[in-house]
Amino acid sequence: MATHASDPYATLGVARSASEQEIKSAYRKLAKQLHPDRNTDNPKAAERFSQVTQAYDLLSDKTKRAQFDRGEIDADGNPANPFAGMGGGFRGAGGGGSQSFRPEDFQGFGTEGIDLGDIFDGLFGGGGSRRSAGAGGGFGQQRRPPPPSKGADIPYRLRVSFTDAAARKDQRITLADGKTIDLKLPAGVEDGTQMRLKGKGEQGPGGAGDGLVTITIDRHKFFRRDGDDVRMDLPITLDEAVNGAKVKCPTVDGTVMLTIQPGTDGGTVMRLKGKGFSKKNGERGDQLVTLEIQLPQDISELARRLEGWQDTSEPRSKLGV
Repeated sequence: MATHASDPYATLGVARSASEQEIKSAYRKLAKQLHPDRNTDNPKAAERFSQVTQAYDLLSDKTKRAQFDRGEIDADGNPANPFAGMGGGFRGAGGGGSQSFRPEDFQGFGTEGIDLGDIFDGLFGGGGSRRSAGAGGGFGQQRRPPPPSKGADIPYRLRVSFTDAAARKDQRITLADGKTIDLKLPAGVEDGTQMRLKGKGEQGPGGAGDGLVTITIDRHKFFRRDGDDVRMDLPITLDEAVNGAKVKCPTVDGTVMLTIQPGTDGGTVMRLKGKGFSKKNGERGDQLVTLEIQLPQDISELARRLEGWQDTSEPRSKLGV
């Protein structure tokens, strides 16, 4: 039987005043710790992972979070008890063990001349039956049965290469039923991003649950991510730095030609527009290329050519030395 969280804040370990970023950070930390792929020897990890995800889904939705804070819905997103907080329960004519409403319970509501049966009919959407006050002294009502629950969510982990993530290339994933689907990576994708696949979970009385895909982005051997930008170091020869040249430069989208101006210093950073990761708005960051002047392995010929020549500039003077 599925376990329902009583308090999504407690499930994520955050305060009720937590910001959206604090909630998001707490969820990512727990999701990485509890992911079934990292807890193969812990059968309860998947259940706990599902609870954490359910809590995050509620608190990351501004509307649902506000409704929960006001007591309008419970942690499962279902409408809360309409009589919660009224100081007394409601009992039908047959009793049933619930509390009864007393006349003093309605002080301040201006009950004079009001048919309380009509109030209860309205609260239950006309689905309740009204009885006149009799031996039971109450009003009978018929509660609506709760909706059938959906099946459990199924967690997946999708490893994506650095370049595919930056270029948002479609990714193919195999589901638990053996079927494969192609996923379009979302704008602003990053390590730990989660995608929800509606109806791709386990079947239940109320329909199928969802598939929860957590994305893991692999590292690259020479590209580095810096926010929405991509950084890399590009070696060039001394001759290319002194005389200028057109050199090949790798990007996440393929190779491009880079123009080196004559007299370029080592450490110069060149910017390639739109060659970084996608932002939330769909635009892309840039690629920042740091030029590194590389001397030849055999410097004997270079030393011979520079014999008798000395650079009289003072490149470290700006450092005060």
